[in-house]
Formats: sequence, C-alpha cells, structure tokens
Amino acid sequence: MIIPQAGTRVKLSQYVFAAADIEIERKMLYNGARKNERNGRDEWMLAVFVNTLTVLIGGCFGLAARKLISRKLSEAIMLGIGACTVYIGISGALAGRNTLVLVLSVVIGGALGTALDLDGRLGTIGGVLQRAADRLRRRRTDGAEKKSDPIQAFVTASLLFCVGSMTIVGSLNAGLTQDYELLYTKSIMDLISSAMLAASLGPGVLLAAPFVLVFQGAICLLAGVLAPYLGEYARGELICAGSVLILLLGFNLLGIKKFKVADYLPALLIAPLLCLVLK
Repeated sequence: MIIPQAGTRVKLSQYVFAAADIEIERKMLYNGARKNERNGRDEWMLAVFVNTLTVLIGGCFGLAARKLISRKLSEAIMLGIGACTVYIGISGALAGRNTLVLVLSVVIGGALGTALDLDGRLGTIGGVLQRAADRLRRRRTDGAEKKSDPIQAFVTASLLFCVGSMTIVGSLNAGLTQDYELLYTKSIMDLISSAMLAASLGPGVLLAAPFVLVFQGAICLLAGVLAPYLGEYARGELICAGSVLILLLGFNLLGIKKFKVADYLPALLIAPLLCLVLK
C-alpha cells in the first residue's frame, strides 16, 4: 500500500489557492477596466453637456445684456480668445514625439484637403443653409426686414460652434485619450461667443445648443470606439497634428492671416496612419 507523502496535499492545496487568487485578480482587473471605461464615457458625456449648457447660458446672457455689449467690447474679447487659442495650439503640439510624422501629416493632409477644397465645400454648405434661411425669412415676412431671425441665428451659431478644428480635435481628444481640457476650453469660448451672437442675432442662437450636443457627442462616441485600435504613440501624434490646426485657428481669430483650416483636416487621419509606417 502506497502512503502519499504529507507534502503532496500541501503542494496541491497551494496550487488550488494560487489558481483561485489568479482568477480573482483577473476578475478584479477586468471589472476595474470596465469601471474606468464607464467613467471615461461618463466624463466625456459630461464635457459635451457642459459645452451645450454654456451655449444656453451665454445666449441667455447675450439676450439680457444686448444694450451693454458694444462692438468694441466684442472685438476686444474675441482678440483675447484668439490669443488663448494660440497658446492652446502651441502647448498641445508639444505632445508629439516624431516631428517627421507631424510635417508629413500636415503637408500631405493640407495638399489633399486643398485638392478636395474642403474649406470651400464647408463654406458652400454654410452658404446653402444661409440662403435657405434667408428665403424662409423673406417668405415669412413678405420681404420686410426683421431685426433678428431665429433661423438665421440658428444656422450661423451652429456653423460657428460645430464646424471647426477645435470642435473636432477637442471631441477626438475626449474620446481617444479622456483629455477634456480642450473641450472645456471650447465651452468657455462658446459661452462668450454665444453671448456675442445672441446680442446681435437674437434668441435663435439658443436653438444651436441641441445641435452641439448631438454633433460633438457623435464625434466623441466614434473616437471612443476607435480608441482601442490606436496606441499611445498614434494618439499623441494625432493630438500634435490637431493642435497645429488649433494654432492656425488662433491666427485667424487674431487677424494675422486667414488660413483655410478645414483644408488641413485630413492630417488628423494621416497622422495615425503614418505612425504605423514610421515606428
């Protein structure tokens, strides 16, 4: 009769407990990752809601303080926003690690966007919406001029708040890297801009808030879906290229030179692709 050694049961029990510990640790890591994922999703949803809320608050303030907001004050505020935008672009551009990726993505993206005339096409879309708003206004007023028109205000505000590099880059940052600084900064800028617009165009500016919610939320959601497929290196270069576009936007606001920033939007697609080639 074979008598099992005393150490056999001890070793077997050690293996069982070790396997159980590994399984518990695996579940804890999985649950922690899911929790972080939910927290990140909740955070970018909060950032988008904050941006929507600032449009509403700024618009209401602009309506209430119409007579207090002069053209001179508005121009001074917008110049200050332009200077802050330049700083944001410079600080974000430092996130990149490969200058070659930045140069190639901006050059190739700018050439591609210029060939496709993206800036002109966006301007055409805006023009079509503006003309449609003008036709509706004339039809409703029988040719009489109105001081403010809600449709005109809605179209103008929606284009300003949503069709721009800061909207796209900020939403991508939120969805890809859970970096909400640019989106919150844009919220402050939209707070001021909506006040200026509402003071001049009327209550139709408030109608742009739901459009901001849907448009930016969709970009953040798409970026969140793509995030697992982009490494830290690719995300950093994408943010770097996007920040250069923010810098150009700041130059536009300061009146230094009029850049067609939308023509450089393809750089946001090219930068991650170049990261796969130039590792």
